[in-house]
Amino acid sequence: MAVPAAAMGPSALGQSGPGSMAPWCSVTSGPTRYVLGMQELFRGHSKTREFPAHSAKVHSVAWSCDGRRLASGSFDKTASVFLLEKDRLVKENNYRGHGDSVDQLCWHPSNPDLFVTASGDKTIRIWDVRTTKCIATVNTKGENINICWSPDGQTIAVGNKDDVVTFIDAKTHRSKAEEQFKFEVNEISWNNDNNMFFLTNGNGCINILSYPELKPVQSINAHPSNCICIKFDPMGKYFATGSADALVSLWDVDELVCVRCFSRLDWPVRTLSFSHDGKMLASASEDHFIDIAEVETGSDHLSEPQSAHLQNGNSHSHLSKSLCGQGNTL
Repeated sequence: MAVPAAAMGPSALGQSGPGSMAPWCSVTSGPTRYVLGMQELFRGHSKTREFPAHSAKVHSVAWSCDGRRLASGSFDKTASVFLLEKDRLVKENNYRGHGDSVDQLCWHPSNPDLFVTASGDKTIRIWDVRTTKCIATVNTKGENINICWSPDGQTIAVGNKDDVVTFIDAKTHRSKAEEQFKFEVNEISWNNDNNMFFLTNGNGCINILSYPELKPVQSINAHPSNCICIKFDPMGKYFATGSADALVSLWDVDELVCVRCFSRLDWPVRTLSFSHDGKMLASASEDHFIDIAEVETGSDHLSEPQSAHLQNGNSHSHLSKSLCGQGNTL
């Protein structure tokens, strides 16, 4: 399906090069053998289960780097960790200590025992599942809404409601740098090489900074409306962005050119996730399904039903486990 001209940015005017939408930004017609195989697999393993997790709505979920644990953060001011056992999730522990909503969390990129939570109480907390205790509390200047851990595990970046991003040393738990932005910052992420820092913003742009210098490298006009979320694939070849225009854009990391768009959702795209091998991309919105596509062709794998609307990746107080398995966890 061709991309609407309004979403094509500079290429709509015949421009090309880094930061432009490529003229081949479309979905390849016809399912590949890989897609057909995965569709058959999903049809046989598409049951949805719900697991009680919190007393209020869930704001964030994330898998540990080894795929064995799923953590969730909630409006009830707590985080929970579930252990994956065969085809079910078993609640391992509940983590208390924040004085306000846990808006986002993420795991250490290589240590499956550590995760960090960002809260509206103006702190972040680092937790160790082996002791079930908070091993560090770091005070920040504002109400925190997004967080990410650098690929080398050395730094944690946290963004607040005032569009300030603070970089915290993961060992000393002290601030290394702080950047105030003049635009609405949505999601933040390092690239896989750890040498660039990406931000999606309310103007539909992707802002790229060098790291650790934090000098502006480029601003890409990615979408005609609010650019909400960003995710890098595990192979380091692509990254994807989701927008209020209901489109998901796939970008070449090296060329910074959009190579494909996915347009099966009707509502703003709130969350994205690649499979472990980078071959599949899941995207979700307030639509009642999760779109799962083959990255290289854009072909639809499966429209997996979801039990609740998503708002910034949020669901209700139960966790819905729709796609989960060894090596194919989304």
